[in-house]
Amino acid sequence: MFQNTASPTLDGLFRRILARQPGALALVDPPDKMRINGQAPRRMTFAQADRAISRLAAHFVASGLPPHSIIAVQLPNTVEFALTLLAAHRAGLVVALIPQLWRHAELTDALNRVGARAIVSCGWIDGVSHADLIMNAAVEAFSIRHVCGFGSDLPEGMIPLDVIMEDDQGPPPIVALDARHAAMISFDITTAGLLAVPRTHLNLIAGGLAVFLESGVAQGATILAAQTMASFGGVAASLVCWLLSGGTLVLHHPFDGEILERQLVDLHCDTLVAPAPLAMRFGEDEALLRSHALHHVISLWRSPEQVASSPRWPTGHARLTDVYLFGEAGLFGARRGDDGAAADIGPGPYGAPRDDAQSPIAGEIVVTDNGTLALRGSMVPLAAYSATTRESEHGSPPTTCVDTGYAVRTDRTTGALCITAPPPGILAVGGYRFQADDLQAWSKRLGDGATLTALPDRLSGHRLAGRANDNARARGALAELGLNPLMVEAFRDRLGQG
Repeated sequence: MFQNTASPTLDGLFRRILARQPGALALVDPPDKMRINGQAPRRMTFAQADRAISRLAAHFVASGLPPHSIIAVQLPNTVEFALTLLAAHRAGLVVALIPQLWRHAELTDALNRVGARAIVSCGWIDGVSHADLIMNAAVEAFSIRHVCGFGSDLPEGMIPLDVIMEDDQGPPPIVALDARHAAMISFDITTAGLLAVPRTHLNLIAGGLAVFLESGVAQGATILAAQTMASFGGVAASLVCWLLSGGTLVLHHPFDGEILERQLVDLHCDTLVAPAPLAMRFGEDEALLRSHALHHVISLWRSPEQVASSPRWPTGHARLTDVYLFGEAGLFGARRGDDGAAADIGPGPYGAPRDDAQSPIAGEIVVTDNGTLALRGSMVPLAAYSATTRESEHGSPPTTCVDTGYAVRTDRTTGALCITAPPPGILAVGGYRFQADDLQAWSKRLGDGATLTALPDRLSGHRLAGRANDNARARGALAELGLNPLMVEAFRDRLGQG
């Protein structure tokens, strides 16, 4: 059992849906889950999900994890992610999101930085033994007391959570939940290095509302989430939008085009949440759009400076909403108009829909004196960043905001803002950000003649390319250093090489 304050929490949103429609379909696994982590796909109603959440929460409490302690989670896009996150909140814990591609070096750094008491992962994900990664990282993270996992063939010392979800345990003890307390920690890369960014339930719900209202997702929607949920933007656009809509969350582990199409058809999905490169590729095929019941496509841009130059979205089909992501600092959405072009954005408050002056305010865009874009609002974690105070005009109170570091210029004719460049010294490769100096530091570890370079990419910001006298040896050395596959595979052998 648990108690809740007047302000909503994520578990509170879930329980409201549960009370209305316990038998409705809540969560659907990817059909290729057996390939992903060796488990059979699940479909769960809200009542079934609630039982699993309660059993996991009871286990966390019985394990001796005190309220507000941190539990790290590194899981693929499967129902276990949603169940674990909601169970941790029901037990009064804070979830630290660990990106799936992180390996030993980044994983150990993050666990030590936040003082995690427990960690949850899978035995295998995409052919990689994450159980071994987690166990090895836990040895060097002295705060870790509990290592848990889903799947079979778990190593000794790793607690099997699948068994616990099937046990007939009693409800967890009463835990007082406060929506103003930290609920989730994500990790950002800034010029100062790795930054742990905590957020409350209110921060998370505010971010989800900004996406949900701007995109116009309907109540009871069937949302296909093809965006990994290891970041604030991924959780807000997928899991929180699902809880706000009270519909069904269909999960897709990126990326298999044929399986994605099959899920869209078989489950009659009306909303797709996807990374921008995938969404743009989807929009290039109008016949594909016509063949599905999609009403909304939510495109997440990790490189928001690329939105303005993106192709026009085909009209007469699903409406596209561009979600601008600024690391882990915050986000805002802008739904495209009838012409399919990216919508103009301007400084000042933004809500949803943008053309309604009475719409609720989701946040505010501020242009700093240095010509960079800053954010403020309910979703922005001011305490995590070096928030700046900017004097407002017309005698209004000063504005406290977070400078994202993204350069902007103002169109003299329309007054619209154009994001022109990412923060200096920070490179975005798909959903991951790195310090530029780190690339050179790692390449130096490989000896003379080795280079690691970030090349511009139209949609994902950058892509990595490496060169060494022996690429296979370089890959092995980087893997031994505990670096993630984006670094390692930069030294893959090109076609035509001997």
